[in-house]
This record gives sequence, C-alpha cells and structure tokens, in this order.
Amino acid sequence: MDDRRRDVPRTDTVLAEPVVAEAVDRLGRPAVKAVVAGVLESCRAGEVAPDGVVAEVVDRLPPSSTSLRAVVNATGVVVHTNLGRAPLSRAAVDALVLAAGATDVELDLATGRRGARGRGALAALRAAVPDAEDAHVVNNGAAAVALAARALAADREVVVARGELVEIGDGFRIPELVESLGVRLREVGTTNRVRLEDYAAAVGERTAFVLKVHPSNFRVEGFTSSVGVAELATLGLPVVADLGSGLLRPHPRLPQEPDATSALRAGASLVTASGDKLLGGPQCGLLLGRADVVHALRRHPMARAVRVDKLTLAALEATLTGPIPPVAEALSRSTADVEARARRLAAAIGGDATVESTEGRVGGGGAPGVPLPSAAVSLPADLAAPLRLGEPPVVGRVRGGRLLLDLLTVPEGADDVLLEAVRRVRSGGVG
Repeated sequence: MDDRRRDVPRTDTVLAEPVVAEAVDRLGRPAVKAVVAGVLESCRAGEVAPDGVVAEVVDRLPPSSTSLRAVVNATGVVVHTNLGRAPLSRAAVDALVLAAGATDVELDLATGRRGARGRGALAALRAAVPDAEDAHVVNNGAAAVALAARALAADREVVVARGELVEIGDGFRIPELVESLGVRLREVGTTNRVRLEDYAAAVGERTAFVLKVHPSNFRVEGFTSSVGVAELATLGLPVVADLGSGLLRPHPRLPQEPDATSALRAGASLVTASGDKLLGGPQCGLLLGRADVVHALRRHPMARAVRVDKLTLAALEATLTGPIPPVAEALSRSTADVEARARRLAAAIGGDATVESTEGRVGGGGAPGVPLPSAAVSLPADLAAPLRLGEPPVVGRVRGGRLLLDLLTVPEGADDVLLEAVRRVRSGGVG
C-alpha cells in the first residue's frame, strides 16, 4: 500500500524555501513554524497535496506579527473609539518607523550630552498654539487631568460645576479620578444650571483652582446656564479647562466646540486635551498654559509615571508639522464631493446598490449632537458581517434594514479598495 506520508516534505525543507524564509525574518520563526506544522498535518491527512504545501503555508501566514487588522472605516464616525480613534497621517506613520530605531530623543548631538526629551514635539505644539507660554505631553487625556490635579491641588480643593462631573468611556468618571489623587471636589450649581456667584461662594483658602470640564460626549438642552472661562478667570484663581477633544484652534464646521487657543485667550491658566481626537494625532494628553504652571507639572514626580515614549513624540511632532491629517481631511470634505463618490461607487457595484444621504459624527467625545452631512453606498444588510470579516475588514452601519458604507470617513484613495471588497463578498469570495 502506498503511504502518502512519504511524500510529505520535512519541516526544515519547507522553512528553507525562500518565500517561507522571508516570512521567518518578518514574522519570527515560532509563528511561521507553527503554520508550517499545521499545513504538514493537513498534507498527511490528504487535504493538501505535497507540491502545494509551500503555497498553502504562504496563504495561511498572517500579514503581520500583531493580531490587529487594518480596517476600512465606513461608519461615518470620524474619530471612532472602537477603531482606534484618529488614523495617523502618512508623515506620522513614517515618523513612527524612524523613531522605532535608535534616535536622539534625549541626546544633544552637537554637544554629545543629554538633551531635552521631546524638544521637537513640544516646540511644534507651542508653535501650533502661540497663546500657550509652555506645553507638556503625557500619555493620554485622563493623565493630563490627573497630573494637573495632583501637582496643583493635592490635599486641597477644586471647584467644579455639578453638570460637568462627566463620565467618559468604559465607566470612567472624572470626579473619581480627581478624588483618587487626594483632591477634594467642591461641587457648585445644579445639574443643568450654574452661575458665577455659585463659584464665588465656594472659593475659600483651600481652593487650588477652578476646573472647567467640557461635556464632550453629551449635550444638555433647555433650561440651562453655564459659566465660561473668561468669567471664571475673574475669580482670581487659576482656571484649568479640560477640553477633551484636542481642537487647537476654532474650526468653521464645529463652531460650538471649545479650542485651546480661545480658552487660553479667555484667561485659562492651563488647558488639557487629547491628542488622538480632533488634533488627529497619536494617543496622548496635551497640557498648554502659563509657563509657571506647566513647569510645576513637568517637575512633579507623577510626571514620570505618565511620560510618553519616543514613538508618541515622533508621531505628534509629524502630525503638527506635516500635511493635513486624516481627521482634518474628513472634516473638510464637501457633501457634494462625497455624494459624487457614492454615486460612482454604487454604479460600479451595480445590482441593488443605491445612494443614501446620511449624517456623520465627529465621535470620540467631540462635538456631540453635531451632524456632518454625508452620503453612503446602500447595500443589503446581510453583507455587513461578510464585509466585516473580509480582508480588509470593512465596517459600516446598518440602518433601516440596509448596510450603509458612509464615505465621509473613507479616504478618496481607498474607494477602489472598498469597491473590490464589496465585489469579492458579493461573488462569494473570502479574504
């Protein structure tokens, strides 16, 4: 009896094949060897021909050493938290690659001595917001608020409006964060209304600063009142404004969204914000404001615990100095252009593909309730899962029994990728 197992190639023979050896260099020997072992087992079972082993190994190899997969965001949500928030610009990606090796992140090449960490990124941040006397960067927006609370108000009080005691993603609450750092919150006003005199009555000898929190992921309407930074600055205490969304300057499409420049001009001593939202950069926390305040934060022991790495610094600098990042591109797209793209794609797909008017969103806790007029290719809802599981995964949203692929969040250069993904799924193809 012929034993087909004699024809099964050896593991080391398969690993020595040039295309497999290249994958070892890229993915690591253990990962590739595990795939080879699986294919050889299939070969022994008669499921893969001996002369097809190498091709099958190549087909089964993962595209990279990370389990993360690049996704086409067709949801219409510009800063989608579940999809990693802001997609980085090409310049920021290139900066990450450069920073992955040995760099002069803390070395002055001219003198050969230790240099200031992140000097390029901080200079770029100060240049982007000239009203800030100084700037500092930490690892996320919550860390920025935490560092400010600990460095400026430990064992003291911070005055904040009740309507601004917000909860952000995953049940994370600003008041619990601040109080965990040894700071007592003095709440003023009611859920929907607060006045300047409420703040003034709460200020005492133990008050360190007034905290102004932008309710970035919800909106209260009706019988409401709030106090702006300019009014709070008249109290004679430092005002710390947590903006959340990372908008550095006013944006014409988001007129109600607070920005760092305006807050500082209004009298804020310190502004905190996220770098991976409307700024369109990597995850980080921005602190901008008075030189003495920022210096106190930078020198506080906690600053070391929330320090950013060289990859973040490189990507942030490139975001600030390089070409317009994808988030800003999405916000600048005209409705007419998006509609024209949707019509072209729907015509290319054919069948029951149609075009629907949609309303996108900023997302990521930015500009809540502000619609962004857009257009989407409308397909049968049963295509949602196959597209999501394809290669690359395409994530849209289902509304009214139809799958909407909103082009507000799809770069124009990715239209062909989207078209091919839909065609592959509709033809029964996989991956």
